[in-house]
Amino acid sequence: VATLVNARDHGLPLPAAAFVMSPYADLTLAGATMETKREADPLLSPQALHARVTDYTSGQDAALGLISPIFAELSGLPPLIIQAGTHEVLLDDAIRLARQAATADVEVTLDITPRVPHVFQAYYRILDEAAAALDRAGQLLSAHLASAERVTA
Repeated sequence: VATLVNARDHGLPLPAAAFVMSPYADLTLAGATMETKREADPLLSPQALHARVTDYTSGQDAALGLISPIFAELSGLPPLIIQAGTHEVLLDDAIRLARQAATADVEVTLDITPRVPHVFQAYYRILDEAAAALDRAGQLLSAHLASAERVTA
């Protein structure tokens, strides 16, 4: 999402839509699910995420919008399709990002799948919920692409 914000700010062309899986949208780690989903998430921990913050921020404030898109001005972005699972510490990042996008009049679809972990979509070959989530995202992306093609044609 930060890449979309940067592209928008520099007048670059934006995609017809963007698909975001389990976004790490707040590097200040302020999301409530950092604690409430700590035991449910088998793949990520708040400690592991915290350990990587300085690698990404390189001394900059983690609350800057281009580092943590939850704090960015999101108006003018293309439609966002945000997916997350209920068993991940980043669930609140997905919810807050969707809320921030909607507040900025960005079309947003928030798709939360029960009882699945971080980036569960990677397990589409063995997890029916993952295959179904990717199908839903694909349908939405196809619709946005078709709509964009009609506008530019």
